[in-house]
Amino acid sequence: MKKFTFIMFVCLSFSGLLKAQSGMENVTITSEQLAPNIYVLFGSGGNIGLAVGEDYAYMIDDQFGQLSEKILTAVRGITDKPLKYVVNTHWHGDHTGGNENMANQGAIVVANEAVRRRMSQPRAGETVSTTPYQALPEITFTDEMSIHLDPNNTMMIFHMENAHTDGDSFIYFPESNVIHLGDNFPNGGYPFIDINSNGDIEGLITNLNRALFIVNDRTKIIPGHGKVSDRATLKAYRDMIDTVRERVKAQKDAGKDLDEIQKMGLSKEWDEAFGKGFINPERFIESVFKTVD
Repeated sequence: MKKFTFIMFVCLSFSGLLKAQSGMENVTITSEQLAPNIYVLFGSGGNIGLAVGEDYAYMIDDQFGQLSEKILTAVRGITDKPLKYVVNTHWHGDHTGGNENMANQGAIVVANEAVRRRMSQPRAGETVSTTPYQALPEITFTDEMSIHLDPNNTMMIFHMENAHTDGDSFIYFPESNVIHLGDNFPNGGYPFIDINSNGDIEGLITNLNRALFIVNDRTKIIPGHGKVSDRATLKAYRDMIDTVRERVKAQKDAGKDLDEIQKMGLSKEWDEAFGKGFINPERFIESVFKTVD
């Protein structure tokens, strides 16, 4: 009865949410099982990780607030265990937009302290922050932390170097051999190095190298966007970014300016595969140019 009541409470409390907010009506939330207790959910925005322990469920990122009802419906199709924690991989709204809704359902939001700091700051054009207090991480950490899901499963959370942002975290499930890399790895697209959030190409390469050290050929890798991947694909992605970084650095060191470098086709081998998404080749080269050492 308690489980049924909880599910009904979730549904009723979100009733009308999608009617009140537009733009997400046609989004469908799908899921893929990666291990006996680990899933990934796809929709609109960052990929969601879901871990199921003996007593609770645990979520990684929560996309947009307009999708919270659909996301929770998808979660309830997997498990009826209550949601205990939501861990944010970084602060961007396509990964944290559902924080307030999840917190209002009783979940505790967890993130690196830089995530809370970024979310607490006014956005462009604001004089004060408009982020609801309930959307902010309730628990923050500096370097790393572990959440023990049950006697046999652990969620390890590592704050990484400044890369996509200065609050990036990797979430690793050692017993299940699954890792969520957030937007350090947008599978199928060039990386977004958010310079306004202290993003950095050097840190990105360092983080990808660390990920390659952690994973093996059997690891299921959840990217921030795109399909679930493997070590070979991640290594090829790291190699591509490292090659472009070296090319841009050489030209910058030779005295070329950004406009000249952007016209040199330094990423041309990969533009067809990676350059048609959110970050085009020119924008990728610009972010490398501005942050390369």
